Amino acid sequence: MGELMTVTDYYKAGADIRDTKAPAGAIEKKWSTRKFQARLVNPANRRKLTVIVVGTGLAGGAAAATLGEAGYNVLNFCYQDSPRRAHSIAAQGGINAAKNYRNDNDSTMRLFYDTVKGGDYRARETNVYRLAEVSNNIIDQCVAQGVPFAREYGGLLDNRSFGGVQVQRTFYARGQTGQQLLIGAYQSLERQVAAGTVQMHTRHEMLELILVDGRARGIVTRNMVTGAIEAHTADAVVLATGGYGNVFFLSTNAMGCNVTASWRAHRKGAYFGNPCYTQIHPTCIPVHGDTQSKLTLMSESLRNDGRIWVPKRAEDCTKDPRQIPEEDRDYYLERIYPAFGNLVPRDIASRQAKNMCDEGRGVGPAVAEVDHRTGEERQVRRGVYLDFASAIERLGQKAVETKYGNLFDMYAQITGENPYETPMRIYPAVHYTMGGLWVDYDLMSSITGLYVTGEANFSDHGANRLGASALMQGLADGYFVLPNTINDYLADAPFEKIGQDHPAVVEALAGVNERINRLLSIQGTRTVDSFHKELGNIMWEYCGMERTEEGLTFAIGRIRELREEFWSNVKVTGVNEDFNQTLERAGRVADFLELGELMCVDALVRRESCGGHFRAESQTEDGEALRHDDEFLHVSAWEFTGPGNAPILHKEPLEYEFIELKQRSYK
Repeated sequence: MGELMTVTDYYKAGADIRDTKAPAGAIEKKWSTRKFQARLVNPANRRKLTVIVVGTGLAGGAAAATLGEAGYNVLNFCYQDSPRRAHSIAAQGGINAAKNYRNDNDSTMRLFYDTVKGGDYRARETNVYRLAEVSNNIIDQCVAQGVPFAREYGGLLDNRSFGGVQVQRTFYARGQTGQQLLIGAYQSLERQVAAGTVQMHTRHEMLELILVDGRARGIVTRNMVTGAIEAHTADAVVLATGGYGNVFFLSTNAMGCNVTASWRAHRKGAYFGNPCYTQIHPTCIPVHGDTQSKLTLMSESLRNDGRIWVPKRAEDCTKDPRQIPEEDRDYYLERIYPAFGNLVPRDIASRQAKNMCDEGRGVGPAVAEVDHRTGEERQVRRGVYLDFASAIERLGQKAVETKYGNLFDMYAQITGENPYETPMRIYPAVHYTMGGLWVDYDLMSSITGLYVTGEANFSDHGANRLGASALMQGLADGYFVLPNTINDYLADAPFEKIGQDHPAVVEALAGVNERINRLLSIQGTRTVDSFHKELGNIMWEYCGMERTEEGLTFAIGRIRELREEFWSNVKVTGVNEDFNQTLERAGRVADFLELGELMCVDALVRRESCGGHFRAESQTEDGEALRHDDEFLHVSAWEFTGPGNAPILHKEPLEYEFIELKQRSYK
């Protein structure tokens, strides 16, 4: 049925939108101007105001700690048993900042340019420049907190390179950068918990947003231990709940990562920006079986010294790589992109790895791939080599161990192979989502009083995120941006006090209870995970590394069928009034099924290739992504219109005043 529809049948066109918060004038003055223009809340009044922060990762933890330090009452929520278990802890490689410690001509302007170019010119200039501008403050903040960044022999902070740039600006703590940064934020957060300005609610999952007169005034949560459904009200709400990569089932995200908080807000009126922009990370340990539940990432930092290659001849793919001589190896990134080599951006490295494997030159065990439309099966090897032999020869094994030892140990534990002796095998996997809830320059969504920070918003990375920029955005938003913009909104306080008996609160509680009861009452025959896995397979094949109009229309139709089956045949065991992980997963998968359709619609409407969004119908003669700036130089901001109804597309035109628009080249 999907094949009979045209692209315009899947959505409705709405009015254009614009960010009205960024001041006019020179880009290097916009942030300081906005901070000065933003109204303030005096310290005595801050004690009378309450802010809800959902999430305790780098964006959420930093925001809650900073707002608490400023004197606001903060209610902080996470579904983990400790704020320290937020998924930010998994980030390995590093955090960018334009400090120019290497004297290699880095600058705020260059970081700004690299980020916009890396995102394939699909990010908002004003937000990206601000991110580059505050990057240096982040490093100073974290050093003051005691974050143990790597240092050179003389004691100065060390830097390394990441993809898409030609300078060394990435600060790191071995392969544990996310963990160390999160501990720093956690210490700041716990200090405010002890001071009484922050109330921490662990093991609470947000299931609904409470709106009063069009303003965000609270959330509904489920106590994941007791099942208690509770309403919490405040003067403003901040979502810092991460990305939605687990819509693909297999990803590098923790298994608990989900879209529910953002999706509940979207259903209440928050526009969703660029949902089809997902990042495929090139250095993941390949899938090794049908029973796997998540994937493990090897840090992009390994591309500093590791060389990526495949055999030149398909018949060599089953050989021991150590037995393949240099002249029979294709270091394809170095060959195709001589200026950047192995440090091209993630989307380009990922796409070329897929191309090598599609040519029949992949390595590792052969796996069966099935075309869902035709049922045809083929055998293919999904892996390429990441080789450290030349680095070990040049630097010595001890030096390589010092820089990457914990990453090598992790690889050995998972694969049973020694990467010091044989090359690692890697393959691209879903990692990060550039799409997210639409926000303005102040980080406020299209819902008044609802702010969105970190990976949960769309604002900073365009169609592809440069490596080491996720930690930068999370801490920039949490420590420096949100605390200087939310006060402009809170200056309108005092707001109406919202009690538990307020009609909006009662309605939100009733809606959550009704949804939970419906999930528990279906008592079908299929497990929640079976639906999630099938959805993930559809998304990966048709809305993953390469998309086509035919594939996307097929995916939309199949997701609709799958969603209908879910609500009639899913089996959710247990009861609500207890610890019930099946119920938790069911609610999240129900939201993924709706999000998956919107992602495919967004990908279908955007008939161009840019960054991580590659449409096979739009490529250059040599297979690179081909943008169409005349048609698609905009943010796609989607409005929810009800279950089963066509969403409304609002376009935010992107205006490039300070950077020249041109097709990317890393050759």
